Parts: sequence; structure tokens; C-alpha cells
Amino acid sequence: MSRHPRLAAVAVATAALTLLAAGPASAGDPTVSDPRVVAHFSGEGENPENIALEPDGSALLTFAFAHKVVRVGRDGSGPVDVATLPTVTDPPGALLTGIARAHDGTLYVNYVTGTEEENGIWRIRPDGSAPRRIVKVPVDGFPNGLALDERCGTLYAADSSRGVVWSARVPDGDEVVEATVWASGAALEPTEDLPYGANGLKLHDGAVWVSNSAHSTLLRIPFGKDRTAGPIQTRATGIVGIDDFAFTGHGDTVLAARVTADKLELVRPDGTHKTVLTEANGLDGPTSVAVRAKSVYVPSAAYFNTTDPDPNLLLARITRNKL
Repeated sequence: MSRHPRLAAVAVATAALTLLAAGPASAGDPTVSDPRVVAHFSGEGENPENIALEPDGSALLTFAFAHKVVRVGRDGSGPVDVATLPTVTDPPGALLTGIARAHDGTLYVNYVTGTEEENGIWRIRPDGSAPRRIVKVPVDGFPNGLALDERCGTLYAADSSRGVVWSARVPDGDEVVEATVWASGAALEPTEDLPYGANGLKLHDGAVWVSNSAHSTLLRIPFGKDRTAGPIQTRATGIVGIDDFAFTGHGDTVLAARVTADKLELVRPDGTHKTVLTEANGLDGPTSVAVRAKSVYVPSAAYFNTTDPDPNLLLARITRNKL
């Protein structure tokens, strides 16, 4: 299996993509409207992979191949560099993936390098000090989606290559801690056809939610006693090309990025789903989603567009309709 399933997926994703009929409409579905691309990225390696939001609504984006975090305003201003991780040249192909933000402005990012000293979760302090790795992940691991539980001081990361969910405590100082497997099982694993399993990850309503790109599924893993992982529950299927996702509110309705289909999918609590935004709205390989109040943010990385790639950031309005 490739050390870098994101790169391997580029070669096979087109063959793996099939069309999926949308689920039936529901009067209670949130409405996504007024989509507009607010920022286009054209610099080398400026492919936005994941997103976190600041209090003022600015977007913090990880640029996968440039190995940096940037800030983009709601009006599209920027990007302004926030931090750059050290360059890794052997083996080539390092990627910056998931990002999580603490209330004090501290950032946590996943850096996939395939190297003993760099692979894992890094911390970026708001004081401008150099980023430091704080969680070690095995060299054949591919930490992707990332979430922070501030109450418990714990980080959770989905591993696309190993098909597990890692957990690790957040160290106070510059200590490097080992990631431990929090959840595992066939539902999280990749397949021979698509070596890219557990992908996006969110904490929501007493559970860790994970997308699996290889199985086109959305999973829920409830917290058990002592915060251990309960049985994996499949909440939705047939979401071809699912990458990261976000909840629209307090309920279990999800907006999911379908990276190989150039679509944003609304996934209902009963598992049915429908497309709400497409390539016609400006999506070009959407990789992640963020929701804040009445706004939806969708970064597009344009990984699969070989003719006229347009990595960008799209904003839209969300209206939560009542039954």
C-alpha cells in the first residue's frame, strides 16, 4: 500500500466514481443558497485541504502541498501566511491535512511525511513561535481529519492509510507523545481499489463521526465509559467521493464534500442525501466544509482537474428550515 493514499487516490478516483441518485426531498432540509467563490488560489502548492474558522469568520486553511496554514477573510482577502511547516524532501510528497483550532487561537495540524521525526500532529502557538510536533504517528500512518476535545485535552485523528482513529493527549510543553489507536475495524479501513479509508472527522453529540472515502460512508462512533470507543455505526452509505464534512447545527444533518464528484452533499439524519452545490457553482474537488451561523465555507483543492484547475474558497448561505 502507498504511504500516501491521497496521491494514489488521484490515479484511481476517476475509475471509482459512479453516479448516485439523490434521496427524496424533505421540507425540513436546510437550504444552501447564494454560493459565491470569494478567493482563488494560484501559487505553487496552494491546494486548500482543510479548514478551521476564527471568531471573526476568517478561514484558516491548510495548503496541502505548500505545507502551510493561511488566513483568508470572509471577503476573500489574503491569503496571509500563518505558519509554514519544515520541508521534508525524503521521501517526497509530504502533505498538510487536517486542522483544529483551540479557543485561545492555538492550532493543531496533521503533517503526513512518512518520516520518523515529522509524521504526526503539530502545534502552532498564537505567539508566532515555530511549529512543533507534539504527537508521533507511525511512518506508515496518514493522519487526515482532526478534531480537538478541549474539555478532555485530547486530539482525535482519522488515519486514511491504516484505517483507524488515533487519540492523543495534548502535552503542556514541547513533549512528544505517542498516538494510540482509539477505534479500529473494517468500517474504517481502505480497500484494494481505493487505498484511502477513514478521512474526515468531527466530534458531535457524544460521538466521533468519521467519513470513509473507500466505502462511501458516514460513520458514528459513540463514546463509551471512560471515553473509550463504542461500536461503529454506519449512518449513511453511497456518498461516492466523500471527504471531510460538517454539521449544519445541533442535529445530525451533515454537509459533506464529495471531492471526486465536485459536489456538496446534504446528508439527512436518516441517511438519505441529496446534492446541494455542484461544479456549476464553482466547486472543483471540494475537500472540507465549515459552518458558522448562516454561512457555509467550502474549500476546493482541484486535485483531479488536469485541464483548468481552480483551487478556491466558496461561501454560501444556509437557512435551517422548520418542518
